Amino acid sequence: MKIKGLWWVVQIGVLLCGSGINSLAQRAPDLHFRGTISDYTPATGGGPWEVRGQWSLNIDRDGKADFTAALNMERSDLGVMQSGGGDLNNPAARNAHTHHLKLVDGAVTFLPSGAIEVTGPVTITGNGTFPPPFGPSSTLTIEITGGNSVPYSNIKVTFMGDAQTHFGMQAVNGVVRRVRY
Repeated sequence: MKIKGLWWVVQIGVLLCGSGINSLAQRAPDLHFRGTISDYTPATGGGPWEVRGQWSLNIDRDGKADFTAALNMERSDLGVMQSGGGDLNNPAARNAHTHHLKLVDGAVTFLPSGAIEVTGPVTITGNGTFPPPFGPSSTLTIEITGGNSVPYSNIKVTFMGDAQTHFGMQAVNGVVRRVRY
């Protein structure tokens, strides 16, 4: 009788373990990316601007993504010269400022090339104030790409809407420094 009871417990345990492994196999892992942006904007909106900062992107199992970035911007040498400043040693001519970006619940697309694309509305501050001088209505397209040695190595952030007048129409580029599954 004890053998039958033990056999029953073993069968239940195997059944529970099997269903647990099956549910784990069907769930995609969360993806966490971190990196830096380091680029120049086109000569629009008082630029070209140097853009530097840290960013993070978290993709949840449900196919939604959250993106944040803290960016420093200042006029490049060319931007200073084109804006009538002319004095490359004058900090005021650089017009240094900050932007904080936050995209919540962005739509995630896994592209056939292996790249990941995230799109959605973004909240952007200018020196900690919302809305920024260029306006409140902006969206982002974020693309994480790579190659055969490093599958996730690059980030491209493209601004649409009001932010295009400041950041330009071309993507702002950076590097993926860390990927965690």
